[in-house]
Amino acid sequence: MEIDADIIIRLMGVGASSLLLIMLIAGSIRQSLKTPLIGLVIGGAGYLINTSGMLEPLTLFRILLDFVSLITPFWIWLFARRLFEREIAGWILFFLPVLYLVGWATAHTIDIGAGLGFYLIHITSLILVIDLIYVALSGLGDDLVRRRRFIRIYLPILVGAQTGGILVYEMIYGNIGTPFVVQVTNASLIYVLILFAGLVLLKTDPELLVVTDSEKSFRSVKQDLSPSETVLHEKLQIAMMEGQYRMPGLSIKKLAEHLGTPEHRLRALINQKLGHRNFSSFLNGYRIGEAQEKLADRTLVDLPILTIAMDLGYNSLAPFNRAFRAETGKTPSDFRKSAIDQN
Repeated sequence: MEIDADIIIRLMGVGASSLLLIMLIAGSIRQSLKTPLIGLVIGGAGYLINTSGMLEPLTLFRILLDFVSLITPFWIWLFARRLFEREIAGWILFFLPVLYLVGWATAHTIDIGAGLGFYLIHITSLILVIDLIYVALSGLGDDLVRRRRFIRIYLPILVGAQTGGILVYEMIYGNIGTPFVVQVTNASLIYVLILFAGLVLLKTDPELLVVTDSEKSFRSVKQDLSPSETVLHEKLQIAMMEGQYRMPGLSIKKLAEHLGTPEHRLRALINQKLGHRNFSSFLNGYRIGEAQEKLADRTLVDLPILTIAMDLGYNSLAPFNRAFRAETGKTPSDFRKSAIDQN
């Protein structure tokens, strides 16, 4: 009876994964999200089959399926990073799959039990889970997309409970002879994670999965503003002209308090009417615009870039450099050099 319950949950998970896979392949989700989602769904189904105990351990199919299931945390991490619009260095995207491949190959050719390959894969996966949780929760206040804020809260809980939980368990107790209750709990959490992905995908939200900030023009205002939104927009414009965006540590909550409006109304205006998905991108439009003016000013040629960054509300040079490059495609120093040379 215990085995039947475990198998039923696993079959339900594999079935749900199959439906999601069809939706993903046929859907209009942008490719940067579609690829890791497909990897996540296939990896989750592969893990359910691989750990079911029904396959022979030394067959080629089982060995390949082992790799497909082991790399699942990478796909979950990559999907979350791209969904939350957090930049990833190219070398990291190359290095991580190689690291998994080395760990998998080592585990099947050299290791006996929980050896080097086992711990290499588990530690790498655990680091990715921790990074996913940090990225999701640290950007919660800045995110203006309502459904994505929901995902930022519940995705870390599910991934932390399932992926993080089983990784820690296996590193402590190994992956041989796992108690039935742990198997069922793990399979159930994977099933819930797949259903959670389904809730996101069953109704494809263009703003969440299709449209990006680059597809919307900065400060473009839709024409269907209500009277209250028109008044709020005017207040917001006045605040920006007065340089409110230069305030260090400015959050949407503080700006809403300054404007005397509920935070949810200001979020809706900036996101749904002005076309910004993150509050930081809204601020950066003003901050980088002023930075360009200062960097192109010949009378300010000796003003340190750090000073400009601090005057515009940045706490350090690194976030200013990233924001400036994202807006202009150049570093501040390169922009200053080309601007001064042209004048």
